[in-house]
Amino acid sequence: MNIKKSLLACLLVSAAVSAALILPEGNKAAAASAATQKSVVSQTGIIQASVKLRDKPSMSSEVVAYLKSGDQVAILEKSNAYFYKVKTSSGIIGYTSSADQYITVKSGAAAAATASKPDTNAAASKTVTSPSLGAGPSTPVPTPVLPPVSAKPSALIEQVIQTGMKYLGTPYQYGSDRNQTNSFDCSAFTRQIFKEGAGMTLPMDSRQQGAWIKENSSAVYTIDDLKRGDLVFFQDSPGTGTLNTGVNPDQERISHVALYLGDGKLLHTYSEKAGGVVVTDFSNSWKLRFLYGGSVIR
Repeated sequence: MNIKKSLLACLLVSAAVSAALILPEGNKAAAASAATQKSVVSQTGIIQASVKLRDKPSMSSEVVAYLKSGDQVAILEKSNAYFYKVKTSSGIIGYTSSADQYITVKSGAAAAATASKPDTNAAASKTVTSPSLGAGPSTPVPTPVLPPVSAKPSALIEQVIQTGMKYLGTPYQYGSDRNQTNSFDCSAFTRQIFKEGAGMTLPMDSRQQGAWIKENSSAVYTIDDLKRGDLVFFQDSPGTGTLNTGVNPDQERISHVALYLGDGKLLHTYSEKAGGVVVTDFSNSWKLRFLYGGSVIR
């Protein structure tokens, strides 16, 4: 009897030791899993300027939607040095630029709320399989719900132009305050209409805006290649412009910026005498000062 009691006591001690060794590891695994899940939903991104949502973390990949200034997204991961994998409030999963000028990252409960927000477009969606979103060929993902027409590039450009047209006649003031709309100089005007019409904040002055086009878009050096909604940059008058041989537009000092409307028209502001914000012909006097142009929205 004593031998049986001793054996039973040994077995109980052995079981207790095993539980003590195994259970903490299980708890650690559970805690690690919970921490991983928390890290996925602990960050939210606030969109700072209109930016494309792509189906892969590459500039050459397909655009599935457009994000506008003020939109909130749940950041799922940092895919590479240039892209975040994100989920929009409507349930679209894709990749967007991680550059500070396009997105600001915030941590905390706001991110969890964003990630768990129900898909208000669920009735318009259906489940498909798409390896291009990084989920694997058999993982179901929502069909991308494209933004309203107003968020498409051509419509955004028209919004910018319509915003500019409402300021026709606004007085010209060199070095005007960028935080008001009672007066503009040339770059304050272009900055305001893109900020108000498309949620995109351009640099403060014409030279910085010209540099922004080269860094973020493609500069166009031929007037015939300009598109409606392009920014157009000019040098000081009288100038020789690109219509004359031997001028390097990349080395000339930018002194003016305008918005190209197409059909040989410019929307801009350049003097009090001209009447503030006006639409003018892209006349020879402007063509002789032309350096280059480019699209802000593509």
